[in-house]
This record gives sequence, structure tokens and C-alpha cells, in this order.
Amino acid sequence: MCGIIGYLGPKHPKDVLLSGLKNLEYRGYDSSGIALMNDESIQIIKSVGKISELEEKIKNEKLINSNIGIAHTRWATHGKPSEINAHPHSSGHITLVHNGIIENAIEIKNKLIKENIHFNSDTDSEVIASLINKYYNGNMEEAINKSIKELKGSYALLIMCDNEPNKLYAIRCESPLILGVGNKEYYVTSDIGAILNYTNKYVLLGANELVTIDKNGYKITKDNKKIVREINISNISNEDISLHGYEHYMMKEIMEEPVLVNNLIKKYANHLELLPDLKKYKHIHIVGCGSAFYVGMIGKNFFEEDGIDVSIDVASEYRYRNIKYEKSTLVILISQSGETADTIAAMRMANSKGIDTLAIVNTETSTIARESTYKVLIEAGKEIAVATTKAYILQVLILSLLSYKIKPDSNYMNDLLSLPQLLKVQLDKTGFHKKMADKVYRKKDVFFIGRRIDYAIALEGSLKLKEISYIHSEAYQAGELKHGTISLIDNKTVVFGIVTDEVTHDKTLSNLEEVIARGATPIYIGTDKLKYKNQIIIPKIHKKLQPLLVVPSLQLIAYYVAYKKGCSIDKPRNLAKSVTVE
Repeated sequence: MCGIIGYLGPKHPKDVLLSGLKNLEYRGYDSSGIALMNDESIQIIKSVGKISELEEKIKNEKLINSNIGIAHTRWATHGKPSEINAHPHSSGHITLVHNGIIENAIEIKNKLIKENIHFNSDTDSEVIASLINKYYNGNMEEAINKSIKELKGSYALLIMCDNEPNKLYAIRCESPLILGVGNKEYYVTSDIGAILNYTNKYVLLGANELVTIDKNGYKITKDNKKIVREINISNISNEDISLHGYEHYMMKEIMEEPVLVNNLIKKYANHLELLPDLKKYKHIHIVGCGSAFYVGMIGKNFFEEDGIDVSIDVASEYRYRNIKYEKSTLVILISQSGETADTIAAMRMANSKGIDTLAIVNTETSTIARESTYKVLIEAGKEIAVATTKAYILQVLILSLLSYKIKPDSNYMNDLLSLPQLLKVQLDKTGFHKKMADKVYRKKDVFFIGRRIDYAIALEGSLKLKEISYIHSEAYQAGELKHGTISLIDNKTVVFGIVTDEVTHDKTLSNLEEVIARGATPIYIGTDKLKYKNQIIIPKIHKKLQPLLVVPSLQLIAYYVAYKKGCSIDKPRNLAKSVTVE
């Protein structure tokens, strides 16, 4: 869960690397660093904290003249955040940055220690540098290829050698990496957003394909055999990574939801043939992590009403189950980045059994999109805030559309066309959402309750609040409160009651009354105007679209709570956007 970028070209690499790191910071912000190389030396500058702290440190350094460099922003996996553990790492002739995790790093490290190789950091990345240096005898390609044969796990590597000052090397396995192509200049990065200020041309790199770059161009090889890859054009624009006057990306991305929802409706409302037909499947397994898992819970409700048997699993648990697949099974994989390591592992397990897989992702070039049987892109544009908002909404919409295709309903289509305007009206009630945030931001404990689909919504609302405001928050099936959790309810507690499900409407209201009787402050969220002092009224719409009007209000409340607390909204502590390690 890190970001890396490398550059070779006529510009001073410092400017390119810092620009790239700022665009990658959502992937990790415990520490960062750059390395610059010329004919005489390699200069490394590292800092703990955000990119701005590295930038300040660089201003106070006398930089070497250089046309090649690599950089890294870190979310710690091995070793605490510190300058020693920050990248780049060096060993002998080798300096590198690494995204991913090496599962057998301790085993390799112990072997190298026995060979009198000394280590400075706690990282698995320094182990890679030491291994490559061990095998280096004047031929970098040979040393890299020998080294990767010993590595187990995931890696995207950018590598420099002080004996070869005009070359940059890159290789990947599991972790994403692309080669950006400019005008006699080259970029390598884990995320194309890092280089959009310079080029929109890129080459997708396959597993263990080694890229060697110099001033004359690049070559791609695998097992010493030359590989030819086409140059692609990215349709992501710099507009996607601009704040457009908003103070935080999270708010910008929430406010983009009506337009993006409208775009997807225009694409599919009269062209359902663009979506895969799920009627042929008797069983659906839905797999995801975090918010994607909660999206899947909503999808489970949709598809079960269509008469399909549905199971849902957290991706990190799915492949450890003893699953007996039937040929009429579809595995749906939900991931914003398309690079979620646990979800990739689940997909590959299903693929290996000959089971159809469907990716619902945002990134067309991602691993999950490329390796699934089918894919549906949510077309959210760049989502930079770590806490997902617009991607979540669009994933729910895609599942709703897939369900409609299974079991068409004229009432659904009428409500679908009114959805963007209803969503915009709901989001425009910013003053009202701020008022609800006032009830929450001083609290230490918050609960969300609901039943059936409302419980799935409650889980996402609770997650948004806890991940950006650091308030302890839990979601419970409303009927389960009395089986233990109600003992935690007192007059210092806020309880959100989500009541949109018609089947369980009255029972959930009864559960809300139970917490009121224990002194809790209730916040009612529903489609009926009731007696509650604090209530968020949601326009009534088709039940397979209703979550799309509820969750945005919860997103806004979480945002305003975090804002009032002075939290780092776009980059909450300990979290990273793309979870590329298991």
C-alpha cells in the first residue's frame, strides 16, 4: 500500500518525482523519499510524514545534477514509520523503491546475514536490494531475474545501479506498474494519476516483465526474450485530480455523485445489452473488502429477490473456505481499484476452477478487470479520498441495474430516471447535514441500526464515520441489540436508526424506541416523517434504488463530523486507498 514513481529524461527528476508523489499520496503517507543519480553518485533524501515535509527537506539540500530518479510514498507494512524504514533503500551498488510485500523476506534476510550482509532497516524492501546486489556482477538484467526467482509475494520495483548511471530498471509481480511514454522521456509508476501532468501514453506491464530504460528508449523482456507491448492512451484527465474549489477531495467526490449516476443511467437505461445477463446463473458468490463488501450485501438483497441463491464473503476469508462450486455459479468481485490483493486471490481461485467471474471495478487496466470473465466499469473517474464515496454509490447502481435486467419492473425504470435529481436535492441540504453532525462530533460511541437492506446501509454509514473521524462506531442488526449490545447504550450514545425497508419498518422503529428508553439520542433516517426531533427524511423511491439516496447523507454527516474535529479527511491515519497486500 505504497506509491512509486521513476523518471528518466531531460527534466530535473526532482520536479517530476515530487509532482508524482503528491498525486500518489493517497496510497500512503507514513513517510516518503527520493533518489537522484548521475555519473558520480546517488543522492537519497527521506522524510517521515507527508510529502510536504519531504519537499521542505529537499529545499534545504544541494541537489546533484541528474536526469534520472526514483521516489516512494509509504504506508508501513514492515517496520514502523521512520527515516531508516522509508524508501528508497540501498545495498552496495543497488538503490530501489518497492510497492508490495515479500512473504519470505525473513527467510532470505537470515540467509544473507549468514553471508555477512548487514541490514539497516526493518523492511522487506531492503532485503530485495541486498539480494540483487549479491547477484550483480556487471549485468543488471541477470541479477534482477535471478533475484525475483527467490521472491514470494508481491512487488513493483524501480531499480537503479550506480555502475549504470544512465539506466532505470522496473519489474512487477502482483502489484501494479505501468510505463509512461513521453517525448524522449520515460516514467514508471504504480498509478497513472502520478504522471498525467506529463503524458497520457502508457504501456501495461505483465508479470515479471523487466523494463530497461535509457535515453534511447526502452525494451521489455521476460526470461531474456523480448516482449512487444502496445502504447495505450489514458482517458483520465487532470480535471479528475483537481479540487475544483472544494477544501477536500472527499467533499468534491460526494458532490460528483449526481452527475456520475446520471452518466451511468444514460449509458445503460436503454442499452442493457451492455451489461452481462445473470439469468443463467443459479448461484452467485459476491466477494469484496470493506465498503465493497457492504456494496455486496446490498446486492445480495437485490439478487435474492430475483430468486437467485446468493452468498457473500469478505475476500480475505473466501479462498480459505471449502467451496464446492457448481458450473451454474458466478463469482462477482467488487473493488474500486481493481488491485485489492485479497479480492485478486479470490478471483484467481474461482478462475482456476473454471467458474465465471464478473468484475465491478473503476479501473479498466486493473488486474481484476483484466483477468475476470466479464467486467463492468463504474466510470467514477479518479477517486482520491481514501474513504470511498462516489465509487460506492456507482457500484450499488451497477448491482441494481444487473438485478433489473434479471427481473424487469416498469416502476424501477421510472424511478431510475428521477434518481440523479433526487440525489442532487438530498446533497444540497448541507446545512441540515451539518446540524446532524453537531449531534455526533463530541460523542465517543455511535451506533447504527437497521434490518435487512437497512443493516447493509448501516454498516457503510458506520464505517465512513469511524474511518475519517476516529469515533468508535458500530453497526448492528436492529433486532440483535437486545442480545447484548444494548448494555452499551446510555445517555451519552447517539444511535442512527435506518428505516427504509418496508418489511421490517415497524420492528426497526420498535428497536429505536428501546434505545431511546435507555437515554440514547436517536437520529432517524427514513422515508416517513415521524415524531423524532432529529430526523433525515429520504425521498421514497423503488426499493432497489433506495440505498442510493440514503448513503450520501451518511457520507456528508461523516464528513462534517470529521471536519468539526479537525481530522485529516482525505488521508485518515493508518489507512491507504489501494490495499495491495494481503
